[in-house]
Amino acid sequence: MSAVGYAAVAVQTGAVVGGAPLLTGLMRQVRARLEGRAGAGVLQPWRDTRKLLRREPIAPVGTGPAFRTAPALLVATTLVVGSLVPLLSTDTPVAGRADLILVVALLALGTVTLALAGLDTGTAFGGMGSSREMTIAALVEPTLLMAVLALSLPAGTTNLPAIVADAVRDPSRLASPAGLLAAAALTVAVLAETGRLPLDNPSTHLELTMVHEAMVLEYAGRDLALVELGAQMRLAVLLGLLASLFTPWGIATSASAAGLALALVVLAAKVALLGTVLAAAEVFWAKLRLFRVPELLAGSFLLALLAVAASYFLSGE
Repeated sequence: MSAVGYAAVAVQTGAVVGGAPLLTGLMRQVRARLEGRAGAGVLQPWRDTRKLLRREPIAPVGTGPAFRTAPALLVATTLVVGSLVPLLSTDTPVAGRADLILVVALLALGTVTLALAGLDTGTAFGGMGSSREMTIAALVEPTLLMAVLALSLPAGTTNLPAIVADAVRDPSRLASPAGLLAAAALTVAVLAETGRLPLDNPSTHLELTMVHEAMVLEYAGRDLALVELGAQMRLAVLLGLLASLFTPWGIATSASAAGLALALVVLAAKVALLGTVLAAAEVFWAKLRLFRVPELLAGSFLLALLAVAASYFLSGE
C-alpha cells in the first residue's frame, strides 16, 4: 500500500475530528438564522469543547467504571468507524476491514456504552434515557444492516469500500427502486442514531422528550467534552457515509494525491449540504411523541426489507 493510502486514512480521521464540531456549528447557525436569531457562530462548538476540556470532570457518588470510561469509549469507537468507512477513498490500508457488520457493531458498542453509563448513575433520568435509547437502538441497528445490505447484493460483498466503488462504476443502481428504498430507510436510521428531530431533540432538557440528554446529564468537564465530541463525530460520520453510499461521486478510487484532495473538498461540500438541509428541516419538524417513535422506526425497517427484496430480484440471485 502506498503512502497516499495511509495519508487518506490520516486525513479522513483528522477531518472527522476537526470537522464534526464545525458541522454542528453550521447546523446550529442555519437553525438560528431561520428562526430569526443571530446565532453564536460556526466555531461555537469548538469554543465550548475548549472550555470544557479545561474543567475537571466530576463523577457522582456511587458510580463505577461504566460511567467513567463511557466518554473515552464513545469517542474511540466513533474514531475507528471514522477511519474505516470510505469517506475520501476506497483504496486505503483499512479498506479490507471496513465490513458492514463491524461498522454497525462499533456504532452499537458506543450506544450501549453510553446507556450503561446512564444506568450507572442510579438516577431516574439516567435510567429513563438509557431505556429509551436501547428501545430505539433495537430498531435502528437492524435497519442500518438491511439498508446497506440492499446495496451490497449487487456488489456481492458487505465490504463498504467495495460497495462504494461498485456504485461509482454503476451509479444507475442508486436510482433503482432498491436504492431509493434503502436511501429512505437509512436516512431515518441516521436521524435516530444521531438523536435528531423528529425522533429526539438534542437541545432539550424536558423530561418527556429527553433521550440522549437524559443519559449524559451527570457529566461535566472533560468527560462532557468527550461525550459531546463523540456525538458530533457520529453525526459527521453517518452523514458522510450516507453521502458516500448514495452520492459517491468525487471519492477517490485509486491512490492519488490529487484525487484525495478533490475528495476532501467534495466530502466537505456534501456533508455541509446534508447538514444544512437537515437543520432547515428541523425548524419545521415537531418532536414525535415517544410511543410514535417505534412506529416510524418499524416503518423504516420495512422499507429496508423491501429494498433487500427488490435488490435480490433485480440482481438475479
